[in-house]
Amino acid sequence: MRVFVTGATGFIGSAVVQELINAGHQVLGLARSDAGAKSLVAAGAQVHRGDLEDLGSLRSGAAMSDGVIHCAFNHDFSKYAANCEVDRHAIEALGSALTGSDRPLIVTSGTAVALTPGRLATEEDAPIPSSTGIPRSASEEAAASMAQRGVRASVVRLPQVHDRVKQGLVTYMIAIAREKGVSAFVGDGLYRWPAVHLLDTAPLYRMALEKCERGARYHAVGEEGVPFREIADAIGRGLNVPVVAKSPEEAADHFGWLGFFMGIDCPASSAQTQERLGWRPTQPGLIADLEHAHDFET
Repeated sequence: MRVFVTGATGFIGSAVVQELINAGHQVLGLARSDAGAKSLVAAGAQVHRGDLEDLGSLRSGAAMSDGVIHCAFNHDFSKYAANCEVDRHAIEALGSALTGSDRPLIVTSGTAVALTPGRLATEEDAPIPSSTGIPRSASEEAAASMAQRGVRASVVRLPQVHDRVKQGLVTYMIAIAREKGVSAFVGDGLYRWPAVHLLDTAPLYRMALEKCERGARYHAVGEEGVPFREIADAIGRGLNVPVVAKSPEEAADHFGWLGFFMGIDCPASSAQTQERLGWRPTQPGLIADLEHAHDFET
């Protein structure tokens, strides 16, 4: 297949590009800069210039391809809700170029859009509507809208994706702990975040593309829930700083924009994904990567 990949030069997208090429697919990668274009060529991909807000470039890239994997997202969390709406429009543009065909569209979302207090979130759990305070659900709402219009759209939900270089939102926590001289958690720290290694994530995207059931949700979950206290302890060890508890009221002041995500217990299962795709996560866990994180070497 010739696959159009957005976010092709990013942390996750670059791994997906390599996975696709290694599996014999051709990749057309979205690049917004000369540096990004150069890295795509070096990886063996073709270049399509544009960005998330250039809807014409998204439509033309999708039109030239046999399938689309949408990994791109603007991670400027100071305008998180607005960026989620940008993503909605980007998905609608990608889908519009695939309407009436059997070409797959894989959309990226997050496991936290399906909060299920007291139990593991599963692939069957619908996202909480974006209108009720979960902006990231906009991506899944757009994918569902495209599926209703006949597009073979499905969703990959991501937890904290990590290797030794980056660890999802935990990377931002490390920066805050370094700045403030303490590694903090909220309350008792027993709330859990699911996680997956980068090198387990890329094969799942490829498998989802190759199978692509219309309306399917896949969970890229390697660990169902890592207790936040363990994450804070690992950061404390890595930076050699104290580990302290913060009250929910103190979270916003200490963590800034990241406080929005603190204290949320959002464990998730990938049992259905593993059964349907034959995907098996085998890479190291989040704490193992944190013990050797590059951020602690600076």
